This record gives sequence, structure tokens and C-alpha cells, in this order.
Amino acid sequence: GAFKNWNTFLVVLLVLEFVVFGLANEKFLRIPLLLNSINDFIAICLISLFVTFVMITGGIDIQAGSIVGLTSIVIGVFWQDFGLNIWGAVLLAVAIAAVCGALSGFFVAYCGVQAMVVTLGGQFLYAGLALLVSTLSSTESYQGISGFPSKAEDGAFVDYRFLGKGELLGVPMPIVIYLALIVLCIWLLHRTKYGERLYLIGVNQQAAEYSGINTRLVILSTYVLSAVSAALAGTILTSNVNSAKYNVGSGYTLAIITAVVLGGTLNTGGKGSILGTVLASLIICILRYGLPLCFDVSTQN
Repeated sequence: GAFKNWNTFLVVLLVLEFVVFGLANEKFLRIPLLLNSINDFIAICLISLFVTFVMITGGIDIQAGSIVGLTSIVIGVFWQDFGLNIWGAVLLAVAIAAVCGALSGFFVAYCGVQAMVVTLGGQFLYAGLALLVSTLSSTESYQGISGFPSKAEDGAFVDYRFLGKGELLGVPMPIVIYLALIVLCIWLLHRTKYGERLYLIGVNQQAAEYSGINTRLVILSTYVLSAVSAALAGTILTSNVNSAKYNVGSGYTLAIITAVVLGGTLNTGGKGSILGTVLASLIICILRYGLPLCFDVSTQN
């Protein structure tokens, strides 16, 4: 019951944002601009979906931002400097991210280390790894690697760049991917045994363990999912701006955690919904887009 009310509150907040920003600057309400703005913050929206899973089990994941950068630079370096096919580079980057997530998940689930400690360490470790990978490139690390295979003869975005720049029925591709993931997450969390187990573990891990659930494996899996979603975000971002950089995504951590918590997920676990996270991340994205546009407020942090 409380959940429904909280989601209603979030919807009201979202509508209020539109009203206030729309009155302050009519540019704000232009649909293409709005869609593009959500495009800019799509990484936050994507990753927060899966960080919700982590937090429902009572964990926390603050390393996702670093994995976004790691993915981006791995794609750039392996495609440009090692001559890997672009999709091969993407697959490699996602695989590396999954291993990173599994490593952190292992420490949390099997060694019982505090999730905050592990993922804070992970944040530095994977950011350092990204910097390391960037030194393998012939391009200076601060410039970013660009020139990804992109346009067809007629100027349409194809191949890899289609992920970040293409459109499906007039909707930007990243938003299409986001919508598909929302459906997937709602199904996973609210319609499958896996989702039930997440909630059980969040409420009481020991009880879940006694009822025959391999709780450690389930907890580990949430960190892998979260890391893979960060890799997906990194892939889309790199494709969108046509530049692979090691530090892209470094400022996302706070926004991601805020989206999940504002969405009504308890940081102690056992409670949370995808719909809440979606609403909250939209509220944050609209804020970050509307404040500079309508009130000249910088939203760099």
C-alpha cells in the first residue's frame, strides 16, 4: 500500500517538474529536446534498474560508474589499437565487466565483506584499470578514441553508431533499449522465482538459506547484472558521443544510488520496485536537464 502511495507521489513530482520548467522556459517542453536529454542521462536510468536488484538483497553498488569508463576504453582500445571487430570489442568489454561484477559479488556474497567497502574498492580498482587500458592506446588518454564505424552513404547511422544515434520509429535507440530493459526487469523482479528470492534474501538471508535457496549465488548474480548493465550503458554512451574515454561515467555514482533510494528501495533490503526506480531516475534526469536550461543552474556534480 505504502508503495503505491510513494509511486503516486513520484508521479506528482514528475508532473510538477514539467509544469515548473515548462512555465520557466517553453523550450523545455519540445519533445525532441526532451528525448535527447533523457538520451544524455540514459546511463543513469539503465544502471539504476539493476542496482535496484543489488539493493533489494541488502547490498549496494557504487562501482558501476567506473565500469562504464572501463567498458568505453576497452571498446576503443581493442577496436582501434588491437584491430578487433567493433562487436568483438563490445563483447569483450561486456565480458570484462561481468568478471569485475563477479569479483566484487564474490567478496560480498562468499567472504561476507561489507558491500559498501567492496564496491568502493571496486570503484577505484576498475577506474585504475580503465586508466591502465588507456595507456595501451596510441591516442592520448585525455583526447578519447573516436571515428567509430558509423554512417552509411545516405547519412544514416548504421552498425555500432546505430546503438547510440539511431532511431526506431522516431524514438532514439538508447530509449528503445531502456524501455525493453524496464520490461525485462519488471518481469524478472515481479514475475519470476529469481525476483522472489531477491526479496526473501533482503528480508532475511538466513531464512532464505534455510528454505533451500543458494543465497550467495543469487547475491553474486546481482552484482554481475549490475556490472553488465554498466557495460551496456558504456557501450551506448561511447556509440552516442563517438568517443571512448576511460573516465566517462565517473560522475554517475551518486545519481544512480539516489535514483534507486528515491524510488523507494530500502537500503537495508527486502523492499523496492522497478517502477519506483524508473520514476525516480526520470525525476533526476529531468532535473539535470531542466535546471541549466530554465534557471542557469550548473549540474556538473
